[in-house]
Amino acid sequence: MRILGVSRDSPWTHIAWSQTLDLNFELLSDFNAEAVHAFQIPFVFRGLNDVARRSAFLVDADGTVRGAWRYDTGEVPDLDELLVAARAL
Repeated sequence: MRILGVSRDSPWTHIAWSQTLDLNFELLSDFNAEAVHAFQIPFVFRGLNDVARRSAFLVDADGTVRGAWRYDTGEVPDLDELLVAARAL
C-alpha cells in the first residue's frame, strides 16, 4: 500500500508541511488543478476558483478508483476508516 497526499499547494509548501508535521508519506502538488478537475472536485471557496473539495480516493494498483469520500470544509477525514478500506483491497 502506498499513501500519497495531493493538494493545490506548491511543492515548496509541501516540503514545509512534511517537515513541520513529520509526515511519512509523499505530498504531490496539483498546482494547475489537473487532478482537481479529473476527480471532479473543484469549487469556489472565498473567491478562489478550482479549490479542491476535501476528499479521499482509494486507487488500486491498476489505477481504478475503488472508493471515494468527500468531507465538509472543516471536517477531518476518518483515517481509520480509510485504512480499513485500503487494507480490504
